[in-house]
Amino acid sequence: MTRSETSRSPRMATGSLPLFTALLLASEPLRAQTPGANLVAQRVDQPPRLEDFLASNAPADGVRVTDFRQREPGDGVPVSVPTTAYVSYDDANLYVVFLCRDDPAKVRAGLTKREEISVDDGVAVYLDTFHDRKRAYLFQTNPLGVQLDGVVTEGQDDDYSFDAVWQSESRLTADGYVVRFAIPFRSLRFAKAPVQSWGIALARFVRRSNEEAYWPLVTKRLAGFVPQFGVLEQLRDISPGRNIQAIPYGAFTGARFLDTEVPAFRHASDRRLGLDLKTVVRDAVTLDGTVNPDFSQVESDEPQVTINERFEVFFPEKRPFFIENAGYFQTPVNLFFSRRITDPGAGARVTTKAGRWALGAIGMNDRAPEEFVGSGLTHEPNAGIGVVRAQREIGRESAVGLLVSNRQLAGGANRVASADARLALSKTWILTSQAIATYARDSGAAGASGTGLYAQLLRDGRNLDYSAQYLDLSPSFDAQLGYVPRVGVREMVHQLQLVRRPDGPVVKIGPTFTTAFTWDRNGALLDRSLKASWEVKLVGETKLEVSHERAFELFKDLPFDLYQTKLSLESEWLKWLAWSVSYKQGTDVNHKPPSGVAPFVAGAGKGELTFTFRPTPRLRLDHTYLYSRLTTLPGVALAGGRRSGCSPTALCGRSSTTSSVARCPCAPSWTTRRWTGTRRCRASRRSSAGRWTCSSRTSSTRARRCTWAIATGTRISRCSRAARRPCIARTSPRFPSGGRCS
Repeated sequence: MTRSETSRSPRMATGSLPLFTALLLASEPLRAQTPGANLVAQRVDQPPRLEDFLASNAPADGVRVTDFRQREPGDGVPVSVPTTAYVSYDDANLYVVFLCRDDPAKVRAGLTKREEISVDDGVAVYLDTFHDRKRAYLFQTNPLGVQLDGVVTEGQDDDYSFDAVWQSESRLTADGYVVRFAIPFRSLRFAKAPVQSWGIALARFVRRSNEEAYWPLVTKRLAGFVPQFGVLEQLRDISPGRNIQAIPYGAFTGARFLDTEVPAFRHASDRRLGLDLKTVVRDAVTLDGTVNPDFSQVESDEPQVTINERFEVFFPEKRPFFIENAGYFQTPVNLFFSRRITDPGAGARVTTKAGRWALGAIGMNDRAPEEFVGSGLTHEPNAGIGVVRAQREIGRESAVGLLVSNRQLAGGANRVASADARLALSKTWILTSQAIATYARDSGAAGASGTGLYAQLLRDGRNLDYSAQYLDLSPSFDAQLGYVPRVGVREMVHQLQLVRRPDGPVVKIGPTFTTAFTWDRNGALLDRSLKASWEVKLVGETKLEVSHERAFELFKDLPFDLYQTKLSLESEWLKWLAWSVSYKQGTDVNHKPPSGVAPFVAGAGKGELTFTFRPTPRLRLDHTYLYSRLTTLPGVALAGGRRSGCSPTALCGRSSTTSSVARCPCAPSWTTRRWTGTRRCRASRRSSAGRWTCSSRTSSTRARRCTWAIATGTRISRCSRAARRPCIARTSPRFPSGGRCS
């Protein structure tokens, strides 16, 4: 679930100081906030029963909560449908019962897979068990009791890979629905203390009206989500208890197959034993261990289009050992991507929260490091991996952290050290920064050091969102355990979103402007993107968005100017149908052309159609159609990078002013005629397109050499008449940097 409409994309542009000042002046006044909404926890002798709340008079057990207020679409407006919650606890569980009044015919709910309830109405409980205003557990269910759980961390995406054991009961009624939560304390982690105070928020979602309502009020006029929680006080004498889990397993597979080369039948077998162990020490320290872990039942990756991609595609971690408490190891620049551990043999992880400190450490060996995958070696060396992470809270909503990692393999090493900070500058402005140092050494080779720097300035508000990010990675930056697709670059991104929220069927409307620039370490432009979009959001989770992007891309020293226009429409207006359609048309670079063909600009079309059809609560049909196509445009580069119809070796004429070079500006190379002369040929004109640097020796048989640099325009440069053999060449945005006549 997304609670911020500001993109966290790591890209941005220059000239931010005047804009920053203007945004500060434009910051909207804050409504008066209700200070410190608190609940005093009530212990019960018997767990509340769902049937007791189906009667007209609900029992008096539990703290009663009624003042739910909207975050979307209104801000601070009372919830549109009556909602009441009752909170209580006993020695083993925390109980929350929701009474949700509504027209039964309008309630949206379906029996579906766990955590696929984003299109349904529902209720949720958020628990900040350490009351650090940074991290909270999420427990959510729809009106039919289908569960969703996760971990919400400030400054990070919500983590739905967290799976806990808890109970939910629900019942549709004549005037709405009733839901009961029973959350065991043994499924949570919290400090060891006789009296506990937790952060808490209760939520209700009404999809047909795009409504999110919370107790207490969680407004978008303030940055941060967890810091706005209320306080659940006087939780006495509770503990997760002894929590020790040991899961051994054994597997045997056998096969009989025909060897066609002999021919004869052969037999093969595989035996595998392993153990997963978990224990909780002193309530807040979690120790996990594994030996020969079994990942045979891990959910498969979601399909992604990987064709024509310049950089590595990100596939999220799904293996249980790595996903639990993964947030402890996250940093703004992802320096620990656990999927780099291909085949773990044995390892251990410890995570804990002690006061203002959050600590995590992991150690493991990798029996199939990616450097040796497919090598065919009889005995592949193992990689030893260790990661340590520490964070400390500062003030109410700020924190600093350190991360150190080490990877050893076959005499080589990769070490990374990082320091990061997240500082709340005001109620709406947040600054995030990170400094990184790396060291890498291959076996028998000298080591190389690299550095990295990251900074983000974020304003998160209701009517104006702004984000500015800067990333600087040296060419020798090497974080082998991280996910860093590109190094040796400086990236800067600005994003500004303006939102109006009128009354009526239109709940949100406004533009978003994004600029993104990437340079190499010498200041040469590698990529540029200028994008503007317009979004209109209606009730019924209906949204229309139109965007246009102009971009520049330098790929294999070839510069390309690109554009894309996108139209997308999605809706959940009907209770039984949710659908979305998008189409993007423009140009793109063919990054992987056939052998012998240089990369070229192609026409690009991408479309996606998805729909979810639910004729009954027990039947759901999902369908997705993807369309992607690259088409060759007339006159673009073909084999060897030539235009269609151009000679393979365009020649400079001796006295011609219209050589084949001028007619074929995108040819990456050609051969000139030999010529005689006694002077150096110098570029007589510098244009916005770049310049030629031409030189020769005084030998009549020496071929003239010309090197082109920084081709970005369309003017003509010519060699001076002192060369006696003028060569005229028309430059082109598609002409490669570093091309030359020889």
